[in-house]
This record gives sequence, structure tokens and C-alpha cells, in this order.
Amino acid sequence: MSSLLIQNASAIVTCDSRDTVYENASVLMENGVITRIAHDIPASGETVDAAGCIVYPGLINTHHHLYQTFSRNLPAVQGMELFDWLRALYEIWKNLDSGVVYHSSMTGLGELLRHGCTTCFDHHYVFPRGRSEGLLDAQFAAAEELGIRMFASRGSMDLSKKDGGLPPDSVVQSVDEILSDCRRAVERFHDPRPFSMRQVALAPCSPFSVSEELLRQSALLARDLGVRLHTHLCETKDEERFVQERFGMRPLAYMESLGWIGADVWYAHGIHFNDSELRRLAGTGTGVAHCPISNMKLSSGVCRVPEMLELGVPVGLAVDGSASNDGSNLLEELRTAYLLHRLHASERAPSGYDVLKMATAGSARVLGRSDIGSLEPGKAGDLFLIDKRRLELVGADLDPKSLLGTVGWKGAVDCTVVNGRVVVRDGRLTGVDEERAYREADRLVKEYLAR
Repeated sequence: MSSLLIQNASAIVTCDSRDTVYENASVLMENGVITRIAHDIPASGETVDAAGCIVYPGLINTHHHLYQTFSRNLPAVQGMELFDWLRALYEIWKNLDSGVVYHSSMTGLGELLRHGCTTCFDHHYVFPRGRSEGLLDAQFAAAEELGIRMFASRGSMDLSKKDGGLPPDSVVQSVDEILSDCRRAVERFHDPRPFSMRQVALAPCSPFSVSEELLRQSALLARDLGVRLHTHLCETKDEERFVQERFGMRPLAYMESLGWIGADVWYAHGIHFNDSELRRLAGTGTGVAHCPISNMKLSSGVCRVPEMLELGVPVGLAVDGSASNDGSNLLEELRTAYLLHRLHASERAPSGYDVLKMATAGSARVLGRSDIGSLEPGKAGDLFLIDKRRLELVGADLDPKSLLGTVGWKGAVDCTVVNGRVVVRDGRLTGVDEERAYREADRLVKEYLAR
């Protein structure tokens, strides 16, 4: 039996249902699962000295596009909004292959781990003609090397420019081709068991890049296979106009007409829902992945998170794609979310601790997982440590629950643990040679952009 003891932590912020914070305590994990949180746990097996550290549950990213890590900070698209931004970047993304997906995943997932994220959901929907083989394989290979808990998606697009959509013909597929590969991906990669390290959702891209038939058939197939459904929705006013002009209804009503509502569904962004739609989301348990930095960078709007939380809509936190965020740092997202909603909603805004819970227990709920998201016996051994004994945190530990929102943490965390295994130590990845990974990725990104 493997064991890991996080010993003598200054504080353990559990994010459990009672909002428990332990002081001067330890966490014992056995075979990847938390078995005890107490003050005096005898050392046995591997031990991490957590004296002076605050321990938090691993952060959970509910929406990403890892392939976009290799198309960030491009000067030509910095001033664009979503539709023009997508049209420009599809000309780069149509040259994706498994090598680019592997190394961009190593880069993005590595950054996530170094900043306390232990589970990542990735929305991959670009499958270029002639280059579509092995893309999910590459993502899972990178995740396994790094040791992160991976939730991938078999995304899809079938509505190209000639059919009134946004993507070029070379990155769309037929409905039959998509559904066949969706079934294959679930059968090959999806592990529904508790503490699973790899899962799969079905995730057509968006209402402006997929057909009614693909959305309808994806919902039927996902429920037949017992997996979750995900897509972008209500991200921009352009999308709202597109759906209303093409289908004569608002985006949520359109999606509901195709079976896309319920506790097995979550939407990325969800900015432009109206009051009755928020109540409908809450009543059906349909979730939202909140992406504040991306929403600001693309001038998409401000998600109505305070109202969502008041109504009980499941809300998780997300970084979105690196090309619309230019980073994969969920700690930065956490503080940005806190500040954005303080500015926009004042006293109705979620507290720093509320946003931490959104990024942990809230994100776990959005992904349909009850085995991650908090620190308590029976939950997965996913956590991270920040040593507070440093100049930039003097006086910042008066409220460790709120610290990550109100003060924030700018650098790498001191230690990240996933499934009871140390995957970041002293701010460095343990599973890979970071310098070699950098050299290989840096060479490939230049080659890819030159295509």
C-alpha cells in the first residue's frame, strides 16, 4: 500500500460542506485516497513537511482548449472579438497534428499543475482532415506523464463556411464520422469509476459550428454511453443573433429543444442568459464553466455569477483556451474572478472563499464528480501547498480561506499532489524534465506557426 503524509500544516482549508479549516494538522493519503485529517498522525511511508504551509484542495479546471497554447499572444488577433478571432485562428488550427497536440498539452497541463490545478477538462473540437488520428491519445499521454487528472472531450464540428458556419471545410467532419469516433473514444478512454484519472465527454463546439442533427445525435449517444455533454453557449451577442436569426429562438431554448439540458450538461461561458434562463439552469442542474479572463480579453461580457450562485446554478471556474487567455493559470483566474465581480456586483459579489469553492467543490459538481473538490476522508488525495513564510505573504494569512481571492498567489505553488502522488515539488514538475519539454515545445511551436 502506498501512502503520503502531508505533515504539520499551518492550516488545511478543506472546502467541505462545513467549511472546515484545520490548524496545525496533517493529511494522510493511502492508495491515492484521503484516510485521515488530524493533529498527530504518525509518520509512515512518504512524508512532506508542511510546516508553515497552507494546504488547499486541488483546483479543477472546467473548460480549456490546450491546443491553443501554441497560438497565443499573436499580434494580429489581439484586438478582435470572438467571431473574427475564430475566423483568423482557424487558418492556423487547421494545421494541427498529434505532435502539436501532445506538446501543447504538456505545456498547458504543466502550467496548470504548477499553479495548483489537479484536474483539467479540455474541449478539443478541431480534427483537421488527414491529421485527425491520435489527437486524444496525445492528450492522455501528456496527462499521464505529468500525473494530472484528465477529463478530455471528443469535440466536433460539421457546419463549415459553405453551410453558414465559421470554420473552414478542412476541419469539419460528417455526423456519422463524428459519432463513430465519439463512441470509440468513450470505449477506449472513459473510466467512470471513482478516483478515475481519465474520463471523456461529448462536446460539439458551438451553435455556430455544428448542425441541429449533430447536437441531437450527440445528446442521444452521450446518454446511451453514460457520459456528459458540453459546449459553448451564450458567450457573445453575435452568437445570440446567429441562433435567433437561424432558428427563431434564443440559444438556451434552442439547445433544450435538442435535448441539451439537465444535470449531465454544462456550458462554457454562459454570459448572456436572461433571468428566466438562469432559473431554468438552476431548476435542471445544468452547469456553467466561468471563464473571466477570456471573457474580458475577447470583450464578450460579464457572466452573471452572483445571480447564478444565489439561484443554485452549478458553477465552476475555467481558464478557457490559452489563445483567448494567453495562460493556463487557474490561481490567476480565481483572483481575477473575485476582483471582476467585486467591481461589477459590489456587495452581491462572491467572496474570495466563495470563488475558491467555485474552483474546487463547484467545479467538481459541474464535472459530475463527487470524489474530488474537497479535503476529507474518502475523497481523492488531490491538493496543493503554499508556504506562507515569505515576504509577499506577510500578514496575508489572517483568513486563509479567502487569501487566494483577496491577496492572490502569483508564482508556482510549493507542492502539488494528485491521486496521493507528488507531481510538483518546490515549484517544479516531478514527472518530466522541464528544460527538455521546453526545448521540444519551443521548436515545434515555431514550426507549426510557419505552416
